[in-house]
Amino acid sequence: MNGLRNYLWRLRQRNKLACYWLVRLSSRASLFTFRGKSYRYFRHRYNATWRNERAVEIPIARGFLAGIPAEKVLEIGNVLSHYGPVAHEVVDKYEQTEGVTNADVCDFKPGRKYDLILSISTLEHVGWDEEPKDESKVLRAFENLRSLLAPEGRLVVTIPLGYNPPLDKLIEEGRISFSERIYLKRQPRRNIWREVGGREVRHPGYDWRVYAAHELLVGIMENR
Repeated sequence: MNGLRNYLWRLRQRNKLACYWLVRLSSRASLFTFRGKSYRYFRHRYNATWRNERAVEIPIARGFLAGIPAEKVLEIGNVLSHYGPVAHEVVDKYEQTEGVTNADVCDFKPGRKYDLILSISTLEHVGWDEEPKDESKVLRAFENLRSLLAPEGRLVVTIPLGYNPPLDKLIEEGRISFSERIYLKRQPRRNIWREVGGREVRHPGYDWRVYAAHELLVGIMENR
């Protein structure tokens, strides 16, 4: 049985590699626009980024990181290290690996402030994919993260809409308030994204077959 599992795992990895190069060689759309700036789609074997929101989340996150000293950055959820080396602090409650602090985002009290806090498709899991389920826990998470911002600091989060409907509602009602909300919408049947207005994402759907969003929110909180 173990031999069969290993064979199937290796087969999946080979298929991912084949798909990765097929996408790289055949894809025509290489750029997307975010806040008036062009970014290159990010394609990587890990998590098959060519078919989900990681294709835009990673370049957007790296754009916010540019020019900020690593010691002034906190990442909630261990994401970026899967796609390249990172030097900033990372907090992830569950993923145990070198360079990651295992702590609950609501309880994390480092005794310092950050110029940039990043969270890529992570906060929608807080309280929603935990036992016991607590739909209001994400409010405490945002409150704690806001308290960790330095003066003029910035919290940037990406949230796949439709994954956690109670969280979507909290944002829509303004109980989680952003200084700026930017929405990206995926083209049907293709992983091509365009920036849209909030009215175009009123009824977000989520593709549970491949765990991919059709609409993505990039929320920015400024500590002014």
